[in-house]
Amino acid sequence: MRNILVIKLSALGDFVLSIGAMQAIRARHKNDRVTLLTTAPFVNLGQASGCFDEVWTDRRPSLQRVQDWLALARKLRAARFDRIYDLQWSTRTNAYARFVNPRATQWVGVVRGRGVYYSGRRKPLPIYQRQAEMLALAGIDAVPAPDLGFLKADISHYGLPPSYALLVPGSSPTRREKRWPAERYGELACQLAARGLTPVLIRGPAETEEARVITRLCPSTYDIDSNLEQIVELARRARLAVGNDTGPTHLIALADCPLVAIFGTLSNPVKSRPLGNRVEMIVTANLAQLRVEEVEAAVARLLAHQPPGCS
Repeated sequence: MRNILVIKLSALGDFVLSIGAMQAIRARHKNDRVTLLTTAPFVNLGQASGCFDEVWTDRRPSLQRVQDWLALARKLRAARFDRIYDLQWSTRTNAYARFVNPRATQWVGVVRGRGVYYSGRRKPLPIYQRQAEMLALAGIDAVPAPDLGFLKADISHYGLPPSYALLVPGSSPTRREKRWPAERYGELACQLAARGLTPVLIRGPAETEEARVITRLCPSTYDIDSNLEQIVELARRARLAVGNDTGPTHLIALADCPLVAIFGTLSNPVKSRPLGNRVEMIVTANLAQLRVEEVEAAVARLLAHQPPGCS
């Protein structure tokens, strides 16, 4: 039995899009011990995926915390990994390659001279395609789309009507400029309600103000508190969704929910495109100037392709 490590630290969207690569690695190493190194927000998701025998938490120590770096180095070295798949491709994780024995551990990533070197991390391709290219170099030819079947939840307590649409008005708190204005989401919510679709907000604590604006403009909007499993279950049953470039939007697309994805200039529509069969992309140089009518037109196109009576 070989000892395998997979590294994927953040962020939610990238982590979700990497699940297909993780599932391919697990299939390739079904008789081996596979460990995930990730950050605290993704420990539960990694455990739920069924891809890993163990999940380690990387606290990402700062350069000043020498003792924490030494402790991480000792842990990686003591584990005696046979192969490490670096799906993060960052300066930080490249440094981790120095912590393991190059003669005993094969590094699969973007570090030259340490095993399997992948030169295409900056290719203008979606992350899942670049990961598939890298894994092919390591002998893993079949990388499926991420399968979120392991994420299940009971959403009956929300009491939602049978026909609803999800709205994702947020983004990373440090990337608020990736948000379409809340006032426009409020206007869109009113139009969705006029179509007979109840607007349902998917948001975190950092979008409290956006939720206040949207529910004021469209009082029939449901503002609910949901976790990742519930978001996926909500998406499976929704008529459609509209969202910014943010992690929950990628979850919704992978749940095969018809999606209008709104991207500004800070989002790369090629590398960060949500992976789904029914995705309408709106890419604009200025999110503040994107009109509700343009988003509503994309919504209408998605609804037109749904079979009669679809809910």
